[in-house]
Amino acid sequence: MYKEKNFISAVVYVYNAEKNIYDFLKMLMGVLTDNFEHSEIICVNDFSSDKSCDEIKRAAQSNENTVVSLINMSYFHGPESAMAAGDDLAIGDFVFEFDRAVCDYDSSEIMNIYRKALTGYDIVSASADRPQKFSSSLFYSLLYKFSNGIERLNSETFRILSRRALNRIDSINKTIPYRKAVYANCGLKAANVKYTAVNDSGKKRTGKEKKYNLGLAANSLILFTDVGYRFSIGMACLMMVLGIFMAVYSFCIYFRSSPIEGWTTTILFMSAAFFGLFCVLAIIIKYLQIIVNLIFRRKQYSFESIEKLTK
Repeated sequence: MYKEKNFISAVVYVYNAEKNIYDFLKMLMGVLTDNFEHSEIICVNDFSSDKSCDEIKRAAQSNENTVVSLINMSYFHGPESAMAAGDDLAIGDFVFEFDRAVCDYDSSEIMNIYRKALTGYDIVSASADRPQKFSSSLFYSLLYKFSNGIERLNSETFRILSRRALNRIDSINKTIPYRKAVYANCGLKAANVKYTAVNDSGKKRTGKEKKYNLGLAANSLILFTDVGYRFSIGMACLMMVLGIFMAVYSFCIYFRSSPIEGWTTTILFMSAAFFGLFCVLAIIIKYLQIIVNLIFRRKQYSFESIEKLTK
């Protein structure tokens, strides 16, 4: 049987995936062994509190052809930083990223997106053909509307990146605050492949994961869009309109009645002050946005150990 000569790395994010990770790794090992001469799997254990590590080691012991490594994070980082640690360790010509150790697709879909990448795409993602959650649709709509240059995104199950894509992204940013937005904005050809979901998406997200995703969404809108700047400009315009209205109202009161001494001056001063305040805030937010775009700090992850589980 012909096997691909490209070296393939697969980075798998693991957080309390004790019930799913063994079967997922066995499926992934089978696909890689059957289709590639050389491959590796890097499991990133994001400070799991269950027996995920034991299940990973059990799966690795039953494997003879694929190199399996385990990165143990020092504390809970979330998928973005944890997957960045796995990508940095990966040496493959192409790198698969699996954000969750669940499989709601036929295993042949893994090779489908690999073959799609061979047709000239540096980044290929796979998405289920089921409707997106309302919260996800709202977030992607806001990101698309208020960003500059980021194409419309959607929920993804896994993806593959070429070595050129990883090198390009690493040269652009020292940190990856939100991988999908960075990938969409790196300038390389990308594609999305829809697949028919064969079962439920599996493990439900925990409260910690939901809280992390909410924070990630807020940070991404601040980092990759000008929504904050637009909001401050809108508030400045609103205050300008209110200031003009209050000025007209104050003069009308002043000439047509007998207001308390100093009332007209106070109202005019407060209207001008609030308008000036929001103008200053708009300028500050714009400067902060520029600074954030120019400076992505050092890689923000810390791992406890790296274990080579197979030879």
